[in-house]
Amino acid sequence: MEMHYSELDNGINLIKLSGKLDITGTGDIETKFAGYCSGDKVRVIVDLSQVDYLASIGIRLLVLTAKSILSRGGKMVLLSPIAEVQNVLEITGIPAIIPSYSQLESAEAVLLAS
Repeated sequence: MEMHYSELDNGINLIKLSGKLDITGTGDIETKFAGYCSGDKVRVIVDLSQVDYLASIGIRLLVLTAKSILSRGGKMVLLSPIAEVQNVLEITGIPAIIPSYSQLESAEAVLLAS
């Protein structure tokens, strides 16, 4: 699992993940991922376009982080999951907790509006 972090001009944190978000991949990024999502009123986009596998441990990481961000007045959204990953997200009801968008502009607009 690879992770690339950047801050967009509007102050939104963009985290791009690539690889498998399974037990090994989640373990590889968990600490740094949480660090990139820390702080008050943080706004985070997690780009899943290069994630080709999402296991329950990866779902747990996303949900716990999103809830933590929400409790501190921030918000997290997902960006461009591939069809297989989107299917897993929908089956597990994740969009009700973490909305997903196919365009960066849409994800940014939602975060900036809230």
